[in-house]
Amino acid sequence: MARTDRYVRQMMLPGFGEDGQDKLAGSTVAIMGVGGLGSPAAYYLAGAGVGRLILADPQTPDVTNLNRQILHWEEDVGAVPKAESAAWKLRRFNPHVEVEAHDIEVTPANIAGVFRGADVILDCLDSFAPRFVLNDHALRTSTPFVHAAVEGMHGQITVIEKGRTPCLRCLFPRAPEKRLFPILGSTAGVFGCLQAAEAVKLLTGVGQPLRSKLLVGDLERNSWETIDILPAENCPTCGEM
Repeated sequence: MARTDRYVRQMMLPGFGEDGQDKLAGSTVAIMGVGGLGSPAAYYLAGAGVGRLILADPQTPDVTNLNRQILHWEEDVGAVPKAESAAWKLRRFNPHVEVEAHDIEVTPANIAGVFRGADVILDCLDSFAPRFVLNDHALRTSTPFVHAAVEGMHGQITVIEKGRTPCLRCLFPRAPEKRLFPILGSTAGVFGCLQAAEAVKLLTGVGQPLRSKLLVGDLERNSWETIDILPAENCPTCGEM
């Protein structure tokens, strides 16, 4: 099957064409957390023909994950690390995409090695301590990343890029307490798909990424709002980098 057959519909987009597809094929996207957000994001990035995906997640699927983590099936519960479970399926979905799986916890000591070569990183996590590790790494290496967070039927998404936008600590000076929260699976699906779209925009230059803008969605009431966001004064992270 020719590449143009598989990707012809997106190559028809104004400004995309073969040049945009070549940019995707030559790009690496890292996904930190292959769960509710990471599953749809990885699916659509593989479908778009991103050349290399790096998946990082230390957990194995739990039965309570299955309402939203669509890359994991009942047979994977408690048996296969999420990164490996996702990689196995993505390689079969699009064998032209290189998929690299890391079933380890990403830390300040190893993040540079795990995400080596990444052009864009997706924050698909559900807690803030590892998000801040990613935030620091992205600023240190000037790697743009797409942050999203969901709960219940609500979510938010923004693009963070050194020197162009506020960083994550500007928005969240203190990490919220980690807790078990309710989530409708399709809410994670919506925002994971939005993350994939933001990554494609960053890689191809087609469209306007959510730089310095926070898109907030309420699926319960079908309302959306885009909020302009500014760097925090005396931010302890981006103010020093």
